[in-house]
Amino acid sequence: MIKPLTAAIGSILLASAFGAHARGGATGPQDGAAQDAGTKDTQDAKDARKKEKTPVELGQVIVTGTRSPKAIDEIPGAITVVSKEEIQHTLLVTEDATAVLARSVPGYAESSQAMSNTGETLRGRIPLRLFDGVPQGSPLREGTRNGTFTDMGIVGRVEVINGPSASEGIGAAGGIINYISKVPTKMGNETTLTTRYQTQGPRDSGGWKVGMTFARKQENYDLLVAGSYIDRGITYDGNGRRIGLNTSGSLADSTSKNLFLKGGFNFGQDNDQRLQASYSRFKIEGKGDYVQVLGCRGPTDDPPCAVPRTNTSEKGHIFGSKDAFNDFKQYNVQYTHDRFLGGSLDLNAYKADQAMRYLPENTEDKQDPLIAPLGTLYDQSEIDAHKKGLRTSWTRPDLFVEGLELHTGVDFVRDEAQQRLALTDRLWVPPMKYKSTAPYAQLSWDVGPLTLSAGYRREDDKLTVNSYTTTYYNNRVFVQGGSLKYKENLKNAGVIWRIGSEWSVYGSYSEGFTLPNIGIPLRNINVPGQSVSRIRDLEPIIFKNDEFGFNWHGDNAAFGATHYISKSPFGASLAVDPHTSDFILSRAPVRIEGTELTGEWRISEAWKATALYSHITGKTAFWSADPAGRYGAGGLNKPLGVLDINPDKFAWAVTWNFLPNADATLGATTLAGRHVSGHDTRAYDGATFSYEEKTHGYTLFDLGVNYDLGRDGKLSLGVENLFDKQYILSWSQLAGYQNYWAGRGRVTSLTYTITF
Repeated sequence: MIKPLTAAIGSILLASAFGAHARGGATGPQDGAAQDAGTKDTQDAKDARKKEKTPVELGQVIVTGTRSPKAIDEIPGAITVVSKEEIQHTLLVTEDATAVLARSVPGYAESSQAMSNTGETLRGRIPLRLFDGVPQGSPLREGTRNGTFTDMGIVGRVEVINGPSASEGIGAAGGIINYISKVPTKMGNETTLTTRYQTQGPRDSGGWKVGMTFARKQENYDLLVAGSYIDRGITYDGNGRRIGLNTSGSLADSTSKNLFLKGGFNFGQDNDQRLQASYSRFKIEGKGDYVQVLGCRGPTDDPPCAVPRTNTSEKGHIFGSKDAFNDFKQYNVQYTHDRFLGGSLDLNAYKADQAMRYLPENTEDKQDPLIAPLGTLYDQSEIDAHKKGLRTSWTRPDLFVEGLELHTGVDFVRDEAQQRLALTDRLWVPPMKYKSTAPYAQLSWDVGPLTLSAGYRREDDKLTVNSYTTTYYNNRVFVQGGSLKYKENLKNAGVIWRIGSEWSVYGSYSEGFTLPNIGIPLRNINVPGQSVSRIRDLEPIIFKNDEFGFNWHGDNAAFGATHYISKSPFGASLAVDPHTSDFILSRAPVRIEGTELTGEWRISEAWKATALYSHITGKTAFWSADPAGRYGAGGLNKPLGVLDINPDKFAWAVTWNFLPNADATLGATTLAGRHVSGHDTRAYDGATFSYEEKTHGYTLFDLGVNYDLGRDGKLSLGVENLFDKQYILSWSQLAGYQNYWAGRGRVTSLTYTITF
């Protein structure tokens, strides 16, 4: 959403602006350009608080990410910067890593409130999540676990490039979400201790956190060391009933450990060069104290029940099972040179190892009579992904003529992933190796009130899959391994026109590129004679996005609107397998259209209000083109449901500084109810298709109160679901595998922070 105009400087990872759309937001001064250059510029904390209350012109807001600095009013599209202030408010209410996105990004779906981020799309598509520019998870096997990879307490801001983008290579179908770690901003040493306790009332719902951050900053070097431990209890819904453990991994009844190290030093003439290195290790793991007890949706369920009841949890443990976890580790080294051949050079090398284990299941696709009688075998899947890469960029301003900027470079990526059934050591998804070399170039030209931009990226990629044999459920068929090459030319163009000092309008076209969660079609092959090189569902997804919008900003208020149309001729959407109730991919044309509104109003020195609205619709086809050529893909007659498209969302927040050292924020998020349906008949064989889905909406309130004790620290109260509303998560209202979950009831948290 548009960030407060009373904040100072914002920072956003624009990368090469491929597919980026700007609708401005500035973060606070501790999160802006000065933060990225924190080793060269200092700011006294008192001055920073004063500047937060000083209005600035939107054109002064500089987006400075690690690639191409730009004034935010010179970017033709919608960009969201989630400030440190918003992150801290959300942390008062919940430690849920994606909740801040659901509250502050118009096109982001509701939070799953779980270790899994199932259904959490951005503008109806899967976003690429980055941590300091490093991809989390793997598009080779999207396990919906890449939203929980670090402690949000070390995140200084979140930068969101809305809409399909090719700037970071594969995976950014819905956009790019980059979590940027904090940097030291105060000269000398600074240590922050954070403690937190939360409860829903029952004894086993209690949870606590302790975290410590040490920052040191000198003239030419800086260091950040952070660690935290969180212990979470079980969760309860608004009716006081335990919520069932999420099959894909729960935050409830878990512990998490986080260690983060980052250091850098400046050298060269006027400190124009910098070398920085960081290490991150995060692990969240279930405690194994509870087992899920399945609910029932009503008389039509199997087995039926007279009164619907959601999944719940009971004390217990499945014999031989292991705890679910996310285990993420990454290394990141960056070198920058501000005066390299007349421009700015940026080299970024990284390595990441990620492992994700899921809860035990005895579903049909896990059975094998050679191991145990059918219907009795529990197993747990585990995804392992390893990646390394090198990102390079060089930016040259005033190329040939004043205002013309060139941004160019090449990216190299090596990605590997596989999925196994951990308890029986069976291969479920074979090892997949992906190599990518992607040169790119972007031009931007400021001509008076106009900014023109255009860019090109060449993806030259190769996927290699070894030969393998599918599981018993898929007939133990042998699949011949092989390689596929992906060569794509991705383009973008845009224009922004600044009208006077308050208005700007823009339009853009961009293309994105991703893979269709390759592990799912590979593991579902059940017909002999298949070869990896001939599987049509492994073809890439190309996105084409058109967008236009406007911004207005005055002295005390701002408003923006954007409208977009995203098309993929051979796209992908999620459906539910009627036999296993698991997700399957449907490869057919997809069209998504949406409108987003954001606004803010600085009512007075003591009052501020913000709001956002998102409306998204989408259509796909009931069938894709027949590989044998008997018929083409169907028309766009099947509506996209809640697994892909979020219902209408309206969110608002009001902040009241009721004392010089105290403030309170009341916020609310509404998800509307929705009824979609469609049908079609295939002319070739007369086959009929239909789809209908109905979801019920809800509104949740949250409250955060801060009281600054000066040298004695800060005391904060947070209340999630303030009125203890009973509701069913929107994506859980669609019948699927063991997915009938209620949302969390009221959660009360008390946080104490002291800096010394």
